Amino acid sequence: MRAGARRSRSGFTLIELLVALFITAIIFAIGYGTINQALNDREDLDTRQNRLTAVQNAMRVMVQDFTQLTPRPVRDVLGEASLPALMGNPNGVSLTAGSMGTSLGAGSGSLGAGGVNLGASGTLGAGGVNLGASGTLGSSFGSSSSSTESSSESQDSGSGGASDSDNQALDLVVLTRAGWANPAGIQRPAVARVSYRLENGVLRRVVWPELDVVPATTPIVRDLLDHVKAVHFRFLTDARQWVDEWPPLTTVTSSGLAGNQMLRIRPLAVEVTLDLDDWGTLVRIIEVPT
Repeated sequence: MRAGARRSRSGFTLIELLVALFITAIIFAIGYGTINQALNDREDLDTRQNRLTAVQNAMRVMVQDFTQLTPRPVRDVLGEASLPALMGNPNGVSLTAGSMGTSLGAGSGSLGAGGVNLGASGTLGAGGVNLGASGTLGSSFGSSSSSTESSSESQDSGSGGASDSDNQALDLVVLTRAGWANPAGIQRPAVARVSYRLENGVLRRVVWPELDVVPATTPIVRDLLDHVKAVHFRFLTDARQWVDEWPPLTTVTSSGLAGNQMLRIRPLAVEVTLDLDDWGTLVRIIEVPT
């Protein structure tokens, strides 16, 4: 009786314990791998969601700017000339000196030596357009406007907006927009001058709190989107043709509009093309209200 009782109270053997521990370890390893994979998937999902939100916000801001485009020209930094309400690719005009030599009009308009002369004093040179008595479409609006580098060179370099001699990003497009919300009631206009730049793979939105700025005006810079390889804007004319610059040269030379009217013309639509490192090419067409 005592021997049988002792045998009934005996525990697990060492082999049984090792087998149980081995099975438990396998279960823990499987569970840890599953949990770790779920955490990694969640982190990857959050990253993708944040990227999607950033792209959507960037597109939303550009849509708001172009749909609020208002035909209000501005003065340049020196206050000597007028700039159009919309300047598309303002630094991309590059004419070779002597490559064009056609005369426009009876002695008042000439095209040659690297520029176009429209009217008594309107000129389009290697870096700008002069429309009317004093209206000019020239360098980029603001303090970063000394370069006339072409947009094709910018896109080939992958920057979309290379830096000028002052190491500042060039403006890809500059516009005057209305509807600038003012919930705090600050003493400022409801119209703003906005430009887009691409610098070091970051698409930046620059806002000037004043339309007719002076050299001391400090712009408000906001980073919209990173990992951007190139940005390209195209504009739809009344003839249903897409052009890379605005105001288009065809309209400037053939429309017969006065200088002040040329400064106020708007496209029918704007095509925005973003070339991203991770998503490839995204294209959005924005209708401009008339």
